[in-house]
Amino acid sequence: MRKLLITGVAIFCVHALVAQEKSSINITTTAVPFLRISPDARSGGMGEAGIAISPDANSVFYNQAKLPFARKATSISATYAPWLKEVADNMYLATLAGYHQLDELQSVSASLRYFNAGDISMVDYSGNKLQTVRPRELAFDLGYARKLSDKIGLGVALRYISSKLATGAINGTSYKAGNAFAADLSAYYNGSADNGRGWTAGISLSNLGTKIGYTEEAGNKDFLPAGLGIGAAYTEVWNDDNKMTFALQADKLLVPEVPTSPEDMPAYRNKSIVTGWFDSFDNNALQLAFGTEYIFKDQLYLRLGYNSKSYNYGNWQYVTAGAGVRFNMAMVNFSYLVPTGDKVNRNPLGNTVRLGLIFEMKNEK
Repeated sequence: MRKLLITGVAIFCVHALVAQEKSSINITTTAVPFLRISPDARSGGMGEAGIAISPDANSVFYNQAKLPFARKATSISATYAPWLKEVADNMYLATLAGYHQLDELQSVSASLRYFNAGDISMVDYSGNKLQTVRPRELAFDLGYARKLSDKIGLGVALRYISSKLATGAINGTSYKAGNAFAADLSAYYNGSADNGRGWTAGISLSNLGTKIGYTEEAGNKDFLPAGLGIGAAYTEVWNDDNKMTFALQADKLLVPEVPTSPEDMPAYRNKSIVTGWFDSFDNNALQLAFGTEYIFKDQLYLRLGYNSKSYNYGNWQYVTAGAGVRFNMAMVNFSYLVPTGDKVNRNPLGNTVRLGLIFEMKNEK
């Protein structure tokens, strides 16, 4: 399984580079894009490569199957991330997550994501202000994971999504809050030794679920940001005090491209969810992430990373940096994003920070 997952990462990376060259600039969009935001300050400092790195409470957002392998039996995390600071001052993502190991083989988890898009003024075609809306979105998860062996784990998470972008009548159209349900499926390979040295790998299918709509029109619903992610990581242990982890991850959106022609929109709207997954292999919406983490005495953590998105995924490239400090039962994490490429001066993700806090129980397996 390890060879299969690592080979899959390599194939994804080559595909991503080829797609960058031949893709047209047609961004693949979905509803509730806040589900694509990496909510973890640790992974945020490692280029957002979170599928295969060692497990913690925030693994619920990347790979549920890691949790039975965690050293701590119970853990809770909270993260706060001001979002798109270059565009708005009051937009943010806040998350809570936690897990508990029922025994040596099983774990259960829960998480909450809350996205506040601030206050947005709606205007008509003449620029006249109609009303001020306050978009709010949230996702609540319940998860379960189980070891199949000392090295293999599987996980599943069920998700409820609520998205309130606008309510009431605007320009003759009546809007309401949208609701949807989704699931994540994940697998994890743990090939590391007791001291942490060795390979880990993972694969995740995320946001597989219903469409979501904001009006009463039955055929006017949008796809969720379903995705496939494959990751691998290697940890080198030099001595009792010094470790280094290298992580690589590739992600692909499993949604069809939005047509550029209005005449093609009815057919796009009428596509089933499963048909959309298969049609997604033409969209070239890919993301490649690489990250490193240096660990000193299991107390100080220094991180660097790089993330590159293809044209159809938004065409953003950025370097990330982060740090973490462990204090007995608690750990504080911080990450910072620096835009690169040809959009350095107009990247809305510029100056993005994430602040995270993790509480862990003392008991270890």
